[in-house]
Amino acid sequence: MVYAIVKAGGRQEKVTVGDVVVVDKLAGEPGDTVELQPLMVVDGDKVTSDVSELGNVKVTAEIVAPAKGPKISMIKYKNKTGYRKRLGHRQKLTQIKVTEIK
Repeated sequence: MVYAIVKAGGRQEKVTVGDVVVVDKLAGEPGDTVELQPLMVVDGDKVTSDVSELGNVKVTAEIVAPAKGPKISMIKYKNKTGYRKRLGHRQKLTQIKVTEIK
């Protein structure tokens, strides 16, 4: 079983070929390919984490679709002044499918 730990969108994800992963928004359209930075690759008993050896490893993925995270609601309130403010945020995300680890 081959899997890799990659850096994607400020976080680390464990991926194998065929996995669909949701990461922070990436530039590109659905169908475009992106290359992810590997931090560690495990191929059976062989573990590769040396920086010089990881230069030869490529992890490629295909952008599947844009997505959005859950709605986060915030309320600011100050007592006795009548100040109330409602805020909301919804993070933009991207679904990617890992196509190759080599």
